[in-house]
Amino acid sequence: MSESLDELFLFGEEKMEKAISSMKREFGTIRTGRANPLMLDKVLVDYYGVPTPLRQMSQVTVQDGTTLVISPYDKSTIKEIEKAIIKAEIGITPNSDGICIRLTFPPLTEERRKEIVKDVKKLGEEAKVAIRNVRRDMTDDLKKIEKSENLPEDTVKDNQDKIQKLTDKYTGIVDSAVTEKEKEVMTV
Repeated sequence: MSESLDELFLFGEEKMEKAISSMKREFGTIRTGRANPLMLDKVLVDYYGVPTPLRQMSQVTVQDGTTLVISPYDKSTIKEIEKAIIKAEIGITPNSDGICIRLTFPPLTEERRKEIVKDVKKLGEEAKVAIRNVRRDMTDDLKKIEKSENLPEDTVKDNQDKIQKLTDKYTGIVDSAVTEKEKEVMTV
């Protein structure tokens, strides 16, 4: 296999990996009935005029599975952190005692769980679309390589099959991640 074909598969697989990583990052911010520090990844605190990720300026711990305890390294930032949490609209009202902030996650209703599952499926579908776009780009690049290097027809066919197998592998990863997240959301 030529250098350019190797690169084609290397870059294609890398892009598919990124689609999966992006989806899993989004999954981390989805609220289930359990407290998860990843939910705070989108929270940016105005720290002396600089938007700073909350988890860089405080310790976040999970207490009893349903409560996140946020202990700021600099106690003077508590008010700003509270504002940032409210502004991030994560659906939980912060509770402060002046030393730390508690976020208590109420159990989700059946209806809310079903809405969340829809969001999970939508994110999964977006990841699959991204993977199929990578497949299309790889196929287009394969055609360019075929023209420039006069590849034999059977080599082209083998590589098209390889591209499809790679696509199937990554859409399978998406499907199992979606199923796993659905189970997590629906578990009471």
